[in-house]
Amino acid sequence: MKTTLGKSTALLTEVWLPIVALAAWWILSNKSTSLYFPPLSRIFSKVGEVVTTRFASDILPSLQNLGAGLCISVIIGVACGLLLGLVPPLYSAFQPLLEFMRAIPGVALLPIALFLFGIGSDMKVAIIVFGAFWPVLMNTIDGIRGIDVLIKDVSRSYSIKPWDHLTRIVLPAASPQIIAGIRISVSLGVILIVASEYIASTEGIGYIQLLSARQYQMDVMWAALLLLGVLGYLSNVLFRVVEHRLLRWHRGLRGTDLGGQK
Repeated sequence: MKTTLGKSTALLTEVWLPIVALAAWWILSNKSTSLYFPPLSRIFSKVGEVVTTRFASDILPSLQNLGAGLCISVIIGVACGLLLGLVPPLYSAFQPLLEFMRAIPGVALLPIALFLFGIGSDMKVAIIVFGAFWPVLMNTIDGIRGIDVLIKDVSRSYSIKPWDHLTRIVLPAASPQIIAGIRISVSLGVILIVASEYIASTEGIGYIQLLSARQYQMDVMWAALLLLGVLGYLSNVLFRVVEHRLLRWHRGLRGTDLGGQK
């Protein structure tokens, strides 16, 4: 009973402000005759129209490119992070190059990506991979380098096999920071998919927004903007569910430690 009540309270705490903001927007814009700020009721009707008529042609490609880019960036980021985190001399050699590369915004590589991959999904996925790769990589490295020396010494003294050391000690110990890096990458991925659809694209939510703005269809433009916000929010909620399951042991351990301190 207490658990259900706690979940309901947490949900109410999270959604009350968006509800109030939308209600205020609805009331204030209800009688608007401005071309640039149409009533929210009309924007909502356009959201439904866009979802029903352009899901397969625009929304689904955005979701597919976002998912592919994030999956590739996580796989490569964790793999490279493990290598650089476990081999300190290698990390020291690559650190200047890493700091230089991650300072370059993914959007700045759009012209190069267009030249290399052309117009299409490959270009968009490549932009997402480049931008979302760095938080995963750096957090994986920091998570591995931050493992307690005592844990490493115990593993070495018991002659634990390298694979068991990696899967049972290194990855679980670094997983909180790895998950934090992935969470940042999810937000960056949403930003980069929109940016990639603004340039030389013929599909996607960002393309809908850009095209409607050029044609002065401001209600459609606002509808696409709301869809992007919903996409970002739902991707964050989905990731929180995954994070909750993956790090359940970590929260339980912290709870035990806090209980012991009391």
